[in-house]
Amino acid sequence: MTLPKVFASTEDLINVSTIITVRVCDSVTCAMFGGQELRKDLATKLHREVRVVRAPCMGRCERAPVAEVGHYQVDDATVSSIEKAITEGLRFPRIPEYVGFGDYERGGGYELWRGCLGGSREPESVITEMEQSELKGLGGAGFTAGQKWKLVRGAERPLMAVNADEGEPGTFKDRFIMETDPHRFLEGMLVAAWAVGAFDIYIYLRDEYPASREILLRELGVLAANGLIDGINVFLRRGAGAYICGEESAMLESLEGKRGEPRHKPPFPAEIGLFGRPTLIHNVETLYWVPKILTKGAAWFARQGRRGRHGLRLFSVSGRVKEPGVKLAPAGVSALELIEEYAGGMQPGHQFKAYLPGGASGGILPARLANIALDFGTLDEYGCIVGSAAVVILSDHDAISDVVLNLMRFFEDESCGQCTPCRVGCEKAVKLMERPEWDEALLRELSVAMADASICGLGQAAPNPLLRAFEFFREELPI
Repeated sequence: MTLPKVFASTEDLINVSTIITVRVCDSVTCAMFGGQELRKDLATKLHREVRVVRAPCMGRCERAPVAEVGHYQVDDATVSSIEKAITEGLRFPRIPEYVGFGDYERGGGYELWRGCLGGSREPESVITEMEQSELKGLGGAGFTAGQKWKLVRGAERPLMAVNADEGEPGTFKDRFIMETDPHRFLEGMLVAAWAVGAFDIYIYLRDEYPASREILLRELGVLAANGLIDGINVFLRRGAGAYICGEESAMLESLEGKRGEPRHKPPFPAEIGLFGRPTLIHNVETLYWVPKILTKGAAWFARQGRRGRHGLRLFSVSGRVKEPGVKLAPAGVSALELIEEYAGGMQPGHQFKAYLPGGASGGILPARLANIALDFGTLDEYGCIVGSAAVVILSDHDAISDVVLNLMRFFEDESCGQCTPCRVGCEKAVKLMERPEWDEALLRELSVAMADASICGLGQAAPNPLLRAFEFFREELPI
């Protein structure tokens, strides 16, 4: 008997319920476009058999405001469009058009992977090429991919884990990849696993991406049928909506069936990771670039970039721009260039005022600092980070105090509660910020404690938008 190569759970706790659940996103971008008002209207206008709840970022910020009826996503949501979805019995995700196996293969796809399997590529040379490309982990931390591969390559019985749990408000690039060009990501994943000697791959996918899940299940099955994952086991695991599980060690805990809480480091996952074994962890976009780099060469990738930076990356651009979406741009591009060259400019009647350079945890900067290179390390002097490259554009219609409070409420909701500085700090900060007048001294003191004593990046970065608002937007804050 031949065991299957792809393992995935089939339970669906949302659509088996007799009560229809409508989830309305209340993240920063959806709030800018009336998400909170939409939720209140739905609560009063829909019939009693419908439950309306607020939800964190659903990773569809380019179509804000967003809601879900069961697993059916309603983009640019209104009361009438949600009522229509309920009436028509729409509960399951829409599967978008994407590059399937045949089209990907006809375009040269899997030639690299077949070369690895056939012996025309050697793991050591592939790892060297990745190091020379200077590709960094594009989930937010920015650790050099080639160095990770080298560390894990020398370990005994390594595993691989793919972090497809992007939950940072404003981030949706990984969903875009999985729903448009999944095989390029999958080929990169297989090459990375082969290079480090991992034969078991765990994909941890956020539950808010049901269409991505259907696509991956379908296309992994195609790979198995074509003999391209012989000897490799792929486990597709679905998260349960916890933002903290995007932190790599919390993800490992969740994969092991435990509560998703960050581990103390060291040891790092490359040493002791999933099930106590050395583990290579990458996010979706990092793996997406692997086939292109190894086909066109490390020098090609390193030549890309602006302002002395290297490489290409996908920016999730949302907010007050005419054409929000995922933008392929060189590393080192500025926010102003993203607006003018890639996103069609500002929406009519809106004046560029500020931006979040790296989602909820990246901080907030004024428009006068919109010519700074967006890349790892370039924003340090301003107390900001590019992180997962979620760029949210704000205008003169947006109150900075509302934006900062929205972000802090997100961190309060998503704190795992393991450490006191984050658990109590986020809750206390929200209460202080809900007052008519903010106590700046106490909020600053609280921010220092959170940044210095929290176990993981959530608590450490949660005060970033607040502190930058104190620095750049004092006149708009109730202090």
